[in-house]
Amino acid sequence: MPETVKIGFVGTGGIANHHLGNLSQIEGVQIIALCDVVEERAKATAEKFGGRAYTDYHEMIEKEDLDGMYVCIPPFAHTDAEILAVEKGFHLFVEKPVVLELETGIKISEAVKKARVISSVGYGSRYSNAADAARKFLSTRTIGMVACERWGGVPGGSEHWWRVMAKSGGMLHEMATHQVDLIRFLAGDIVEVYKKDALRVNTDLENFTVPDSEIVTMVFESGAIGYITTCCAFTQGGGSGRMDFVLDGHMMLRYSRRRLEIVPEGAATIEVEDKQMFSIDEAFIHAIKTGDASVVRSPYPDALKSAAVSIAANQSAKEGRPVKVPATE
Repeated sequence: MPETVKIGFVGTGGIANHHLGNLSQIEGVQIIALCDVVEERAKATAEKFGGRAYTDYHEMIEKEDLDGMYVCIPPFAHTDAEILAVEKGFHLFVEKPVVLELETGIKISEAVKKARVISSVGYGSRYSNAADAARKFLSTRTIGMVACERWGGVPGGSEHWWRVMAKSGGMLHEMATHQVDLIRFLAGDIVEVYKKDALRVNTDLENFTVPDSEIVTMVFESGAIGYITTCCAFTQGGGSGRMDFVLDGHMMLRYSRRRLEIVPEGAATIEVEDKQMFSIDEAFIHAIKTGDASVVRSPYPDALKSAAVSIAANQSAKEGRPVKVPATE
């Protein structure tokens, strides 16, 4: 196993710089190569964190000998970078959501499994003591309903890709995918969705085709039901986010900002261990160094199931009917 883990990046925007900052604090990591379609951005990031700058990831993947590669690009930009990387034996970290179209994701997932590399996706909410405690507690209960909200604002300026539905997939797919994934982690797989959406508040924003309000009803494999609402109308700040699980015993588990609460108070006891956990980047590097992939909580094939939920929901809104969440393998 490598003592020094050699890392490359495809995409050097904001989220890539977040991961690079984390990696710079982990012993035994060396940034070898950085690629971005904006040459100035690639060069500036290379000057800050080290490594060679590229504008063509095909060239970077062909020339460089990497242990792991991060793919931090918009949903619409995923094509063959992941496949080329794993075919060279690079371990793979992909930012969420992993794709805009399920067909591409299935091809990448199959390539990951065939190459037998370690894969990780940027669902950081799974890496917390609260998530551990909630999952353990819920595994012993009967879940009747899950209720979730993710309300916030609009990232970027008028030319940002996020504002275009055909590029981002909207609030549910690009941002609230964190909530969808955490719900899956805690309550099990979602098998059917029905979504309604509207664009009524953000009509004054330039180049904006994303719904500003969405509501999705969900049916779980267990038989539980639920819903998630999203909103991106708060351009001046604000918003909210929480997740409620209605349970047997006439109680509710509330999960908000990695804090847990039982309602009514005293109906049950939930213990959150105070233990040091790997961050998402630490887990990926540890897995590469040791070969122990068990520390990775969201490998690519599983993360694709979270993307499949929001892809099916967007299809549901377009067709005006409930849609079964498609299989991803």
